[in-house]
Amino acid sequence: MNARTDIAPQDVPAGINRLAFRNLRQHLQTKIIGQPHLVDSLLIALLADGHLLVEGAPGLAKTTAIKELAAALQGDFRRVQFTPDLLPGDLTGTDVYRPETGDFQFQPGPLFHNLILADEINRAPAKVQSALLEAMGEQQITVGRHTYPLPRPFMVMATQNPIEHEGTYPLPEAQLDRFLLYVRIGYPDAASEHAILALARQRASQAYAGPAAPALQVSKQQILAARREVLAMHMARSVEEYIVQLVLASRDPSRYDAALARRINFGASPRATIALDLCARAHAWLDGKDYVSPDDVQAVAHDVLRHRVLVSFEAEAEGITSDGIIGDLLRLVPVA
Repeated sequence: MNARTDIAPQDVPAGINRLAFRNLRQHLQTKIIGQPHLVDSLLIALLADGHLLVEGAPGLAKTTAIKELAAALQGDFRRVQFTPDLLPGDLTGTDVYRPETGDFQFQPGPLFHNLILADEINRAPAKVQSALLEAMGEQQITVGRHTYPLPRPFMVMATQNPIEHEGTYPLPEAQLDRFLLYVRIGYPDAASEHAILALARQRASQAYAGPAAPALQVSKQQILAARREVLAMHMARSVEEYIVQLVLASRDPSRYDAALARRINFGASPRATIALDLCARAHAWLDGKDYVSPDDVQAVAHDVLRHRVLVSFEAEAEGITSDGIIGDLLRLVPVA
């Protein structure tokens, strides 16, 4: 699909946007084998104008996923490898003194791109991780006395390895809450492994032929127009009430189950309510629906609430996870 760059977001017909994202979804599923949930999560985060944290073992196509998405979008991409010696200025950029002019000139850092891969984000200390907070929350960077807006669209995909914990710095809750989605991925099945082998051989053969032109490209205008359509999706009052009651139940679970109340240390914040609303809309839009249903809310609930519902020490000692608690909430809270 040829991207148009001479039109405003509101001028893009709705059918074209849906077709573009449907083609994008199918394209990514041919490039990222055995991880359909990761593909959908990337597209939901893009449509909802949010960021996602992906946790999975090495070799599960986390880096490949964001690179393939970047190649199919009209925008630029930058990968940042987080290490213990990384500095905040390595992300944001810094003022550089120019002796020929006698003044300072700002040199933008890698955050001034549309798609950012923060690889192994928990390898960097908290000071570096906090440098992402303003960028992710406000889509701007402040260096010295000046504030610089980031390009739109702007999306951060951060990854972390659940296996090795030596030399890592757990992300603080304040930063975790900035991520729209917290996605966990696992190993593919046997059929997917065979498909991965075939794809790897195909890529190795193509490498000798030189870089090929992108088979698909979605324009920035189409992305912004699709976001407007997501926000305009019809949501019944009963579905909105269901979202609110799910979040309220995480704060006061004793209304449904006394045992569940002892397992939750802190419930989800209002940011979780907003995230559930946005992600449910994006999920429904991506599936071609004209309205949001409770099924859409339940489909995104785990990824939205996983990092926002904090498990008590007692529950951790019993081996209970936030995923289990969210499952209990979905079971106990009635659909309005």
